[in-house]
Amino acid sequence: MNYPGDLLYTKDHEWVRFENNVAIAGITDFAQKELGDIVYLDITSLNETLNREQVFGTIEAVKTVSDLFIPVSGTVLEINQKINDAPELVNKDPYGEGWIIKIKALHEDEKKDLLSADAYKKLIGA
Repeated sequence: MNYPGDLLYTKDHEWVRFENNVAIAGITDFAQKELGDIVYLDITSLNETLNREQVFGTIEAVKTVSDLFIPVSGTVLEINQKINDAPELVNKDPYGEGWIIKIKALHEDEKKDLLSADAYKKLIGA
């Protein structure tokens, strides 16, 4: 499995990449493999301000539905429109084309609570 070293991770299997004050987030390679074939994402939090670890939407796979947790506090600025028509992008390219949301991060200090790639690998036993 793939865990890029330039990303940060959560214990809930989301990843986040910071570009200035904007955080781009999605689910990890581990999470998409555990879920199986993703068929639908329901992200209803556009323009909402959420606290870290609040639910920002759900992801539906063939066998299950799971909540998605925002990795840092902030306002949801954008939802990846490509995944509406092609949810399988989350399976095929979770760190690229399959990103899920962009967040205007509110608290720079929350980065310290995220996991490095090595810490995330240890968490999942990889």
